[in-house]
Amino acid sequence: MNKFNSILIANRGEIAVRVIRTARQLGYRTVAVYSDADIDALFVHEADQAVYIGPSNVAESYLSQEKIINAAKLTGAQAIHPGYGFLSENASFSEACAKAGITFIGPDASAIELMGSKRLSKIAMIEAGVPCIKGYQGADQSIDVLVEKAKEIGFPLMVKASAGGGGRGMRLVLKEQDLIENIKTAKSEAQTAFGSSELILEQAIIEPRHIEIQVFADNFGNVVYLGERDCSIQRRHQKVVEEAPSPFVSEELRQEMGQAAVDAAKSCEYKGAGTVEFLVDKNNNFYFLEMNTRLQVEHPVTELITGLDLVHWQFLVAAGETLPLSQDQIKLTGHAVEVRLYAEDPRNNFMPQTGTVVDWHTPANENREGVRIDQGIQKGQVVSQFYDPMLAKIISFGENRDIAIRRLKSAVQDTTLLGVNNNKLFLKNILSNAIFAQGEATTAFIEQHFTDDFSMAQDKPSEKTLARAAVLFYKQHSLVNQSPYKLDWTSSAALNYALKLSFNGDVYNLHLATEQFDSGKFQVSVNEEIIEIIDVDSQLNLTQGICVFLEQNIRNKYHYAFDGQRLYLDDGLGHFIFDNVSNKPADVEHSEGGGQIKAPMDGAIVDILAEVGQVITKGQTLGILEAMKMEHQLKSMVDGVVEAINVEKGQQVKSKQILLNITVEQHAE
Repeated sequence: MNKFNSILIANRGEIAVRVIRTARQLGYRTVAVYSDADIDALFVHEADQAVYIGPSNVAESYLSQEKIINAAKLTGAQAIHPGYGFLSENASFSEACAKAGITFIGPDASAIELMGSKRLSKIAMIEAGVPCIKGYQGADQSIDVLVEKAKEIGFPLMVKASAGGGGRGMRLVLKEQDLIENIKTAKSEAQTAFGSSELILEQAIIEPRHIEIQVFADNFGNVVYLGERDCSIQRRHQKVVEEAPSPFVSEELRQEMGQAAVDAAKSCEYKGAGTVEFLVDKNNNFYFLEMNTRLQVEHPVTELITGLDLVHWQFLVAAGETLPLSQDQIKLTGHAVEVRLYAEDPRNNFMPQTGTVVDWHTPANENREGVRIDQGIQKGQVVSQFYDPMLAKIISFGENRDIAIRRLKSAVQDTTLLGVNNNKLFLKNILSNAIFAQGEATTAFIEQHFTDDFSMAQDKPSEKTLARAAVLFYKQHSLVNQSPYKLDWTSSAALNYALKLSFNGDVYNLHLATEQFDSGKFQVSVNEEIIEIIDVDSQLNLTQGICVFLEQNIRNKYHYAFDGQRLYLDDGLGHFIFDNVSNKPADVEHSEGGGQIKAPMDGAIVDILAEVGQVITKGQTLGILEAMKMEHQLKSMVDGVVEAINVEKGQQVKSKQILLNITVEQHAE
């Protein structure tokens, strides 16, 4: 029996908080590990002890097996919970724990190694009789062989990293001429993210459902499945919405897939929590996709419909106990839905975002019925470029699917995150979509139904949003100055004010008029449109608060925060960051057209693909930026000649930093 009293969590963010919560309830002492970027993170404060393990770079901290095992020895932790990501599916780490006499809360190294390779696991599943997709999973990984096998399989084709997940190293190839470039990109991403460039090829199943089965196994040969989760709504192969049970899966199909998942687990003598993922086509045929040898991000929806604590079950199995329930004792009740709140901007092609959390409020603060928040952030925390952009999970439960969705829509609406651009509005719109409400979403849902959704549009802020921002700037500066005459803004009349607000580099000239100082009635002129706003019951202060505006006889409540001359505003139409540039000279940043390549976010330069003096064309990739575990191509917006390269390979860069200068080619009229 592997008894233990203290647990080190070899992870960060919301999963570390999640594990600590259950461990504390069960009386275990908890130990966190943290890097430079996480020195003030929520999980560090939640743990009983915390050990510093190095720089923010994951290779020198959360992926350092030696540092983590030394931290366990230093604090006397007898077990390690790996969470998900990082070392959770690293067979050598499991072995290193065993060698050090530390219990690894997860499966044996042999199962991790087998299932950690999409190539080897697929071979094993074929031998076990689990349905698999036609493809290539051979050992020869040369470009020539991969191209040859891809042609034999046919197009459309999926190119996948054999190791890891989360959409990294994965490409959908629609036509042969795009094959080689996608193979090379997938290999590069896979090598960067997982330390292995090995790939598999599979025939692409068009518009499938992504259904996964939660399994649990103990050390005595007992294996059960805890129902399914529908993870079909994805973007770039990364899950966005998960629910349980699936609105698509019948009881008969559930049992068939559940048994296949149990067979998969038994074939590798699995122990602990695992998830077997399947693709299901339009004819209800299902195919093995992969097995994740850890707790999944989306495990809360399974917990809510089974009434079980899966982390507790992990502790029990790791301690040598038998599974608490047999298959016939497991009952599914109600419905649960989860969405992932990401630090990414849907208006800018979902570019990962960085910044400081200046305000954070969730319905969990109100103990709202049927709502659960698993979070890894707190007010004042810095969201850096070093880690995955997921910040929190918002989960709901209801007696049926309609109630669960309604509760989740309300919870998402009432969640406030200011300071970092995020996907809240995108999530809200998904939950309000008729296709989703009908339970008919496939993996093509976002591509088919959200390409024109306003949450993803690169539109300018609406006139109403600009008017709200103008009133808030006026009110905030009035509080500072006590009198409108002390404002530095220009004024053509006693109670008329002009101001300039900048959003994403664009400057807006606004005119605000009020009947009298502190009357609360405003008229804002925006693009020759007059917006009337009455400040009804705003709780205004110098930094943040809630404003209540009467607009066209409707009372609306908005959250905002100030940081000097910067305003963060969530007005139901998105997260907006405005700068008051009334006293600044005209911004010439964008007068240079496309003659500059700027970093879209904080990150590291992986490669420079151009030279000074090189003639380049519009759309040509000039460099590769790595941030938040993803590679981003830096493309020229113009035809021209490379004038200067201001960075080098491996350099860390900041958002909007000028990386390359281009002399724009002048075309004759």
